[in-house]
Amino acid sequence: MLKVGVIGLGSISEFHLNAYQKNPKVQLMAICDLNEKRLEEKGDYYQVDLRYTNYQELLANKEVDAISICTWNNTHAEIAIAALQAGKHVLIEKPISINTEQALQVENAAKASNKTVQIGFVRRFGSNTQILKKFIDNHDLGNIYYAKASVIRRLGNPGGWFSDSKRSGGGPLIDLGVHIVDLCWYLMGKPKPVSVTGNTYSLLGNRSHIENLSFYKAADYDPGLNDVEDLANAMIVFENGASLLIDVSFTLHAKEDELSVKIYGEKGGAEVEPELLLVTEKHDTILNMQPQIDFKGFDFDHAFDKEVNHFVECCITGNKTIAPVEDGVEVLRMLSAIYQSANIGKEVRFDYGEE
Repeated sequence: MLKVGVIGLGSISEFHLNAYQKNPKVQLMAICDLNEKRLEEKGDYYQVDLRYTNYQELLANKEVDAISICTWNNTHAEIAIAALQAGKHVLIEKPISINTEQALQVENAAKASNKTVQIGFVRRFGSNTQILKKFIDNHDLGNIYYAKASVIRRLGNPGGWFSDSKRSGGGPLIDLGVHIVDLCWYLMGKPKPVSVTGNTYSLLGNRSHIENLSFYKAADYDPGLNDVEDLANAMIVFENGASLLIDVSFTLHAKEDELSVKIYGEKGGAEVEPELLLVTEKHDTILNMQPQIDFKGFDFDHAFDKEVNHFVECCITGNKTIAPVEDGVEVLRMLSAIYQSANIGKEVRFDYGEE
């Protein structure tokens, strides 16, 4: 049995807690949160006896083998490093940290610990992604040279810590963009990025005055707190000549919300979101192929179950995770470069020589 603790009991933690509770190889042993009321409610609901308000006290418990980190982004690196030094396996919700320097510190701690560290790139575990990956790995699409993705919310700034850059590290780019940058990069074969041109816009705020249209609000929602971008877009160019185009928003004067992820190769293309679709040609005819599968789009619960189960299996067997710490560093490097490019108003080129 893998004895697990979960640190941070916000909304995302429920996907971890539910998955751990369903896994027969796991004992959900401990939970931790600064909010004592939430700690008691979650402890009672999941029947977890060990409850902490200080994560250091949880990490000091030698019986705990592994932890999930579901806290504010600005605490991910600090808690991950402390957990690794305490001899725990670690599943870190995305992003790995809020800057590249912290990400590299987590990577170094992971190498020194010889423990499993998995980054919460949950879309890698979606059925649509994993099925498409088989086609790509078998060269059915040929070399992937272009991808583009959008996550557009017309009204969807969650407020609270999500809109506080000190805790979040940024707005929709680091919250939503992290998923689509990783997903495209993963399906493209994880090529090395060489340059980024990005833009951010902070013009609309959280639009708390809007009526008659509901949206998710963080537990600590405060309409007066918002210093993150509304919209970000970017072009990332890779060493192999491939390129990735993205745009993400918390709020935008758009007709409707949009989720779109598309990749293009020499022999075929694919839409990953909103539903898996493959495009190819045969006998001089273009074909659109829709697979017959249970989940054509991304299924949150199913993907989180697979992500957590994969983490548990890697902790027990020592197998390498498909979402390793190195990938967390590289994705964070790309996100940071987008913010830097937007800030200085020109292209940013990657320099790996300083590490």
